[in-house]
Amino acid sequence: MKNKNNKQDKNSKKSSIIFPIILGILVIGGGIYGYRAYQYGLTHEETDDAQLAANMAPVISRISGYISEVKVHDNQMVKKGDTLIILDNRDQTLLLQQANAALQTAQNNVLVAQATSQATSQGIGSADAAVATMNAQIEAAKVNVWKTNQDLKRYENLIKDHSITQQQYEQILAAQKTAEKQLQVLVEQKKQALQQTSVAQQQTQASSQQIGTSLALVNQRKVDIENAKLNLSYTIITAPEDGYVAKVPVQNGQFVQAGAQLFSLVRDQQLWVVANFKETQLTKMLPGQKAEIKVDAFPDKKLEGVITSISPATGSSFSILPPDNASGNFVKVVQRVPVRIDLKNIDKTLAQKLRAGMNVSTEVTLAH
Repeated sequence: MKNKNNKQDKNSKKSSIIFPIILGILVIGGGIYGYRAYQYGLTHEETDDAQLAANMAPVISRISGYISEVKVHDNQMVKKGDTLIILDNRDQTLLLQQANAALQTAQNNVLVAQATSQATSQGIGSADAAVATMNAQIEAAKVNVWKTNQDLKRYENLIKDHSITQQQYEQILAAQKTAEKQLQVLVEQKKQALQQTSVAQQQTQASSQQIGTSLALVNQRKVDIENAKLNLSYTIITAPEDGYVAKVPVQNGQFVQAGAQLFSLVRDQQLWVVANFKETQLTKMLPGQKAEIKVDAFPDKKLEGVITSISPATGSSFSILPPDNASGNFVKVVQRVPVRIDLKNIDKTLAQKLRAGMNVSTEVTLAH
């Protein structure tokens, strides 16, 4: 019995010694772990509120129309310039034909205006020639008037001396009156010829202006043709970039409006991370700092990244209804700020598996 009691006393003493030792080891280990965690936290910030992002190119219809054929399906890989959707082009074809007909009409109007201008120019030449003829005839008439006036003076002296008969005197008087009337007629004809010349000049000027107007209309019709050709080309909607087609919600026969986004292309050439850090985590965070990313879909893979920019505003500032702390009761909520992290040295095989919107965990090494 004594031996048993001695053994029990020894075991109890050993137990009383081992427990403090284990407790001390745990306390020391916990302290070391806590200190290291504290030191690590001073130089690192992490968040799991982060997603992969990629460039998305919208596929937009530039004109309104009915879909004739959809050439792609969901999740299809396409190259830049590949045909995605074909619209019914009958309206655009008719508009192009109308534009071509209008151009031909405008060109014919130019020819008519040029012919009219040429005819009026010839009329000016004829009118100028007529004026020159009138001038010559007027000079001749003036000479004739002068001659008959001189003859009349001589005959007046002769009639006084009764050297001539009354009939002879009346004949020379009639010739003098006829010469004066002829001169007046020629002067009036010259005025009419000058008026005709002025009218011809005005017609020529109007024809020249009409030519300019017709040429401007021709240029306008050429622009209309180019516009019609452009709209006709818009009936074939092509891929603006290389990438994967997202969900295709349109169908054959569906009417689409001009400017409407039909679907999007997700470019696979570049991916980055948008990490939403708390505002209290940004104290020492700067562009250029390195980051380590873990993708939830591939937990055994670690990706390298670098901070390239920090958003100038919090994420809530871009919401449809941003918070207004001045109205109503105020409850302070820690805000999150989007931080862009570009991925570096991604394995090509892994890059092909990554998709925009995947959740990731991000850890940033801060500057000391």
